[in-house]
Amino acid sequence: MEGLEHVSPLLGALINGVGVTWAVRIYWLILVLLSIFVYNLGFAKKLSFGKNVIVYISLIVGSLLLLILSYQLPVVESLFVAALILGIYKIRLRMHKKESEM
Repeated sequence: MEGLEHVSPLLGALINGVGVTWAVRIYWLILVLLSIFVYNLGFAKKLSFGKNVIVYISLIVGSLLLLILSYQLPVVESLFVAALILGIYKIRLRMHKKESEM
């Protein structure tokens, strides 16, 4: 497809596979899910139900801005790396706590 040379590689592959409309929807859903996953791994605290709803709505709306930025920047790839690093950190922290309890 013409004009995809400036688009993120993942988004370009989605556009080639399913078309522009569905590609943008799928890409936005990936952004939302990765944003929620990174938030839960690294920053989430015990909040009341109402505050949780506000946080998740903010993440969903904020991912629209990330969608706009992701046409030129590797936002999804960065969120994936952040999730990977935070996941490794959580696993190591859990292992360290188990060792210190013994």
